[in-house]
Amino acid sequence: MKATPKTHLQYRIQHLIFIVLLLACIGFAGWMSNEYNQRSDWTAGKRHSLSNDTLLLLKELPFPVNLRSYQPDDPVLNKAITEILNRYQQNKNDFTFKLINPDIFIEQAKADNIKRYGQTVIEYNGQIERIDTLSEESISNALIRLHRNHKPELLFVSQHGERNPHDTSAIGYSELASKLTSKGFKISEINLLQHVLPVENSVLILGSINKPLLENEQNKILQYIKDGGQLLWLQDPGLDDSQLSLAAELNINFIDGVVVDNNMEVNRMLQLSHPAIIPILEYKRHPITEKMKYFTLFTTATAISSNQKSNDSKNSWLTSDLLISSESSWSETDNFILGVEFNKEKDLPGPLSIGIALQRQIKTDSKLNNQRVVIIGDTDFIANNKLGNGANLEFIINTFNWLTRNDNLISISPKNAPDLKLDLSAPVAALLGLLFLIALPILFFIVGAIIWVKRKKN
Repeated sequence: MKATPKTHLQYRIQHLIFIVLLLACIGFAGWMSNEYNQRSDWTAGKRHSLSNDTLLLLKELPFPVNLRSYQPDDPVLNKAITEILNRYQQNKNDFTFKLINPDIFIEQAKADNIKRYGQTVIEYNGQIERIDTLSEESISNALIRLHRNHKPELLFVSQHGERNPHDTSAIGYSELASKLTSKGFKISEINLLQHVLPVENSVLILGSINKPLLENEQNKILQYIKDGGQLLWLQDPGLDDSQLSLAAELNINFIDGVVVDNNMEVNRMLQLSHPAIIPILEYKRHPITEKMKYFTLFTTATAISSNQKSNDSKNSWLTSDLLISSESSWSETDNFILGVEFNKEKDLPGPLSIGIALQRQIKTDSKLNNQRVVIIGDTDFIANNKLGNGANLEFIINTFNWLTRNDNLISISPKNAPDLKLDLSAPVAALLGLLFLIALPILFFIVGAIIWVKRKKN
């Protein structure tokens, strides 16, 4: 087309209109970004958003939250902290926060008993919590502690060879005690011969014993149950005779043997070294397990059955299976260390329950109370060297929350980043190396040579 003064003018008008529209779009986008705030988190695990558990927790908080974080004058650090706290503020209108430099506001830092950079004070309903690090886990756990009106007391029975909540060895429970304390629980050991068992706002934890319970101790536990007390019973294979009366009171029976599962495909997938390590991959519907997404692992566990009769309505227990082994499992009654083999004459086939929850309505002091009990056929799964396996920690935290009637307060776990790690086997890594370092360069060279030859002929 021949260029004329008229066409030049049209091109200039078109360019001018384009520039005006472009600037208008940029200005409109800027105005929209100031007026409306929309975020979209596409990362695996939603690592830049609050978890659903935290969002539910914020809905449970009826009072305002005021947070003061004492940080140095570091723009990059303060921007990152503000981004974390903004997530809370966006989901709770009465959540307020301030970033304070303790070197400038010295008197306020002294009033809040601040000892170093990074400490944060959270106020809620007239109570105060101090935390040393800022993360979703630490903030939400502090809010859980503040939301509890009275700290539930967890009473670990002692003096019979039970696991110790202060034992830092591999088989101890010190890691669990630390996690429970951060969730607002009070941890105590109790000597049944010396201490009174408080029924209100407490949970009694009874583990496997090496020394039998004395008659007075048995009677005290039974009276605690009859008075409506909450109980967590952790039992390894081999029930002591002194515990039979408690099992009868709860209408349960521990099945002889150790639960094993020789499913080679599952064992290989989860890298389990022995059939006596039982993975629970699916859960029955219950407040303790309904939100759990990952497997739990139990070692040398015993199976549990209920003796509850359907026509027994007097103080009858409502029984729920929490942890069910697979159909390929069974209760091995022979020596399981060297090898396992199902014996249909002696062994009980699966699926088997290794964790059950009991609850009933019981009348105490002229009022009706909801009594709760959990029995688990294993004591190893919450030991220091096993607590991090799968969802073991989440399961036990949820269990204590349910037993203390705080099942609306859920375990807030740190976000993982599954998309940041690529695990390759040695053969696959070698194949990829050959592909990218040798095969692709040779292919590109051949294609280039063919194109060069064709062009030369033309």
